[in-house]
Amino acid sequence: MELNRYFDHTLLKPDATSEQIKKLCAEARKYEFASVCVNPDFIELAKQELAGSIVNVCTVIGFPLGAMTSASKAFEAKDAIARGADEVDMVLNVSKAKEHDYQAVEEDIRAVKQACGKTLLKVILETCLLTKEEIVECCKAAERAGADYVKTSTGFSKGGATPEDVALMRQTVGDRLGVKASGGVHNLAEAQAMIDAGCSRIGASASVVVMEEAAAK
Repeated sequence: MELNRYFDHTLLKPDATSEQIKKLCAEARKYEFASVCVNPDFIELAKQELAGSIVNVCTVIGFPLGAMTSASKAFEAKDAIARGADEVDMVLNVSKAKEHDYQAVEEDIRAVKQACGKTLLKVILETCLLTKEEIVECCKAAERAGADYVKTSTGFSKGGATPEDVALMRQTVGDRLGVKASGGVHNLAEAQAMIDAGCSRIGASASVVVMEEAAAK
């Protein structure tokens, strides 16, 4: 896979403006990134800005805490898809994961997957809050629930992706699911480390920096 196609070019800051989203989309169009990842309120703008390109529009659900009800997440996902989202990144119920109630974790994910239908679903684990065993069990729950990807992080907690966690997730899901590394990828070396560890997608706001660094080499 070409380096550019690994990237979900991301802007999820609460104070993001329409002009910043337009810039994000212009950059994604230029580099032909896999997607832009934006908050749900910007789906229609991103879809408009990316019309005619190969770049998908990705949005986040239950973000950033994952602590809302499954019904509210499912509604949010349906609404996002109706407004043009091509991919959905949901935050699982971290509290249930910490309580080792993996059936509840699975049911939460399944409710969103049913709402998504054929739309790509990535499940954010928030790995910085989980033990290695919990990461493994959440990956298994996501797979049982029909998710398409597991993802490390929101970028809004105390830590982001690490190569070690990406490798553990890849080892757990094999080639059956995608693995997205998100949070903490600032340069080419860090991106390459995630790819070497087994990720198939990278969520980053520094996507352009990485591409410019790669071009300079």
